[in-house]
Amino acid sequence: MTTATTRGAGAQPVVRSLSPEDTKKLLHLVRNSKSIEIKVSVPMTAHQRTALSMGLDPVEAQPRHVYFFDTADQALNRAGLIVRARRIQGGRADTVVKLRPVDPAGIDAELKRSDAFKVEVDAMPDGTFMCSASYKGVATGQEVLDVTQGRKPLRWLFSKEQRAFYDAHAPAGIDMNRLRIQGPILLLKGKYRPKEFERGITAELWLWEDGKHILEISTKCPPTEAFQAAMEFRQYLEEQGVDLGAKQETKTKTAMQKFKADRQSPRRGSKTGKTALKQA
Repeated sequence: MTTATTRGAGAQPVVRSLSPEDTKKLLHLVRNSKSIEIKVSVPMTAHQRTALSMGLDPVEAQPRHVYFFDTADQALNRAGLIVRARRIQGGRADTVVKLRPVDPAGIDAELKRSDAFKVEVDAMPDGTFMCSASYKGVATGQEVLDVTQGRKPLRWLFSKEQRAFYDAHAPAGIDMNRLRIQGPILLLKGKYRPKEFERGITAELWLWEDGKHILEISTKCPPTEAFQAAMEFRQYLEEQGVDLGAKQETKTKTAMQKFKADRQSPRRGSKTGKTALKQA
């Protein structure tokens, strides 16, 4: 039986029939995580058909602007560290400092007890799975604008705990205040509970200026329900005509690839990669 190989910032592509080694690793991650997110990306050509089949209503979706922060050469992304802020409809915003991949068994127990700290396993139908650790924070939409428009330093937007988490895991010498703004990306997010599926479903549509878009459908569950939820979710998606064998595209990976491409061939008026963060 074929075993997995390492790819990207710790992602582990595997065949659908996991090897004993990969099954053991996945079970270890599930047992030591707080939650499981099962997700699938839908091919662009099937977005409208899938939305209609699943009853996804874009009018009811919540618009958001998502910003990433990294160095010009994406040193944080290569190290598996994601720094992000999202403006949310209604004047709200949230922030996150995320590290991946991680071994949840090695994370400090006190850190795990924090309500702002999340350890989660992401799993996709192609067998790819990864565990991440995220320190979340809250902000206002205006505070995100103050930072991205250069009126406040980036560290000001994040909590003391988030900054400490960043300092502990960022490559040496990379000051958070010197990170570059990457984005924003417009996304539409909706939550649904279809009659044919007992669990809640989240749909996110990420939209880029060049016409590229990603539709991701996901559901979450506690670790004790992971495998049951995966089977039920797979059955539901297949009944809706979703091609689970299609190439999977993750939102963050695609965003970082497009930021890199934009820097190499900048479009007129693009703000991607703008350095606008004032020093404290």
